[in-house]
Parts: sequence; C-alpha cells; structure tokens
Amino acid sequence: MKKLHLIRHAKSSWATRSLADSDRPLNQRGIESCSIMATQIMNAGCHFDHVFCSTAVRAQSTIEHIHQQLTDHNFKWQLDDALYTFDYHVLLEWCRELDDSLSEVVIIGHNPALTDFCNLVGDGDIDNLATCSYVQLAFNQDCWRELSVGSAELIHFLAPKMFMAK
Repeated sequence: MKKLHLIRHAKSSWATRSLADSDRPLNQRGIESCSIMATQIMNAGCHFDHVFCSTAVRAQSTIEHIHQQLTDHNFKWQLDDALYTFDYHVLLEWCRELDDSLSEVVIIGHNPALTDFCNLVGDGDIDNLATCSYVQLAFNQDCWRELSVGSAELIHFLAPKMFMAK
C-alpha cells in the first residue's frame, strides 16, 4: 500500500506585483493557516517522513512554518523543481517515478495540479483544494508506477476554514 499526503501551499502575498510568481512569499493569513493546520495534518496521520516540496518560495515557506509548529518532530524536506507545476499530468508522472521503497510521501505543491490530481486518481470529488489544505490518498498498489485513474481512496481532506474560530 502507498499513501500520498498532499499539501497546497498557504496563502501567498501579492503585495509586490513585480515579484516573479515563484518568488511570492506567504501573507499573514498564510502564516496563520500553517499554524492552524500543522497539528491537524499530523493528527490525520501524516508523519512527514519523506517530504518533497516545490521550489516556489510560498511552498517552501509553508513547510517551514508547519515544521516550526511541530517542535517535537524533526523532519527535513527535499526541493524539487518538477513540483513547481500547475499541471496534474506532470504531478502524476512525478509520482509514478517515485522509488517503490517509499510507502508514504508528502508533497507541497500548487493548484490546479493538486485538485485535478486528487480528482483524477481519487474516489472523491474535491471542488477546490484551498490554500494550506491537506489531502491524504491511499493506494492499494505496491508500485508507484501503477497509479492510475480512480486507484486511490480519499482518506482525509482538511482545510483551514474547518478549524478557524467563528
């Protein structure tokens, strides 16, 4: 069995319009969402053993802020240019190339790739994976190469709005 833990980057800032898309930092709401979601993601069963992150500043900041909230859990992540994608086909091919010795993988990435990927391989229907949302998908396959349409079960779908005080 294989599991994917997908985290969309937290809300980014558009304050400096001259910045390249990949260089946009998180805004205050994004930082707060990371604080809210860190424990929720951990409680959902994400252990952050094999973490891969887009090279975009907002994705890197998301995992950094989540890590800061989980002080009892020391984990590291690997940056991968291929995860700076908005195309679910690219994400699917990236996942199919994972080493089969890895049973669980965490990906910090972008929309629409993450939402489209979840809807392609998962058995649920996610309208939109909002910023700093988390999805856990489980696959019965033993090889990442076997990921295909409808092959995953949606185990968890968590969004910051679910945990904010009203």
